[in-house]
Amino acid sequence: MKLGIVGLPNVGKSTLFNAITKNKAPAENYPFCTIDPNVGVVQVKDERIDNLTKLYNSKKTIYTAIEFVDIAGLVKGASRGEGLGNKFLSHIREVDAIVHVVRCFEDENITHVDGKIDPIRDIETISLELIFSDIDQVQRKMDRVRTQLKGDKKYAVELELLERVLKTLESGKSVRSMDLNEDEEAYIRDLFLLSDKKVIYVANVKEGEEECPAVQRVKEYASKEGSEVVAICVKLEEELSELEDEDKAIFMEELGMTESGLDKLVKKCYSLLGLISFLTAGEKETRAWTIEEGTKAPQAAGKIHSDFERGFIRAEIVDYDVLMECGSFNAAKEKGKVRSEGKDYVMKDGDVVIFRFNV
Repeated sequence: MKLGIVGLPNVGKSTLFNAITKNKAPAENYPFCTIDPNVGVVQVKDERIDNLTKLYNSKKTIYTAIEFVDIAGLVKGASRGEGLGNKFLSHIREVDAIVHVVRCFEDENITHVDGKIDPIRDIETISLELIFSDIDQVQRKMDRVRTQLKGDKKYAVELELLERVLKTLESGKSVRSMDLNEDEEAYIRDLFLLSDKKVIYVANVKEGEEECPAVQRVKEYASKEGSEVVAICVKLEEELSELEDEDKAIFMEELGMTESGLDKLVKKCYSLLGLISFLTAGEKETRAWTIEEGTKAPQAAGKIHSDFERGFIRAEIVDYDVLMECGSFNAAKEKGKVRSEGKDYVMKDGDVVIFRFNV
């Protein structure tokens, strides 16, 4: 999973990136501090994997990973090249979803590119730049389809869809707001339109102000387009990221935090993209595998190795909680808790599985 962190200059993007990845990306108080995208891959810590590692005394532990890309601050006019905008927009096309950081706090020591704090204005500034960029891309695609239409009438359906997309964009709405069928979604996905990407808004707040009026406005805005919101004190998260695990746990307990803002963000990202994890465990290795919700057993097996999918026979599955309660896979099997599932089985989050195959 690849997520792009975007936002206006000086809203906390690079600070969030530093907190997530523990990298030291530049995070100075001036626009375009980040020009080339910083990229960091982070492990998604999973208590289930830790417990299975102990249970099996595994030699290796492998968590799932998320790739975060810190994309430089966009400004009004980015779609026309303002502030190196075209270069920045091209980086967004490569990500699976957008993490849009919005500043929801006042601080006279941190310059805002537009002079004052207004999270909805900031959101709309960037949303419109993505839409303007998409309009240009769709118009160019329509020109090519019109040329193809002269030789083959089958392209009429394609052109009609593009005209609908263009009308939506020109009305100031994102492509993700459109009501599309499965085939139309697949076609649009291949265009890599910016406003088609799912968005999660990170409301950057001061410590203890997660429910401030500015955050409520962001939540209201996001609900209308079906996006997610998580309120995070980005500066606090950066401070937490610099602590050792034991010190971090003590500090969080003192603050009354049951989970970090970054843990909340990761969960929201998984939910937004419809992702789940199945687990494999053994003495050699315990590992989490990320798949889309609705994935069937053979395709899940293919995540491990193509031979597993090609020669799939069955999947022996036990629920994680049941396995931990029984103490071992064999004990769960003796109690009749291990299920033998075939090719039509839809994988569930937390399935601990052994795939049987023959090639």
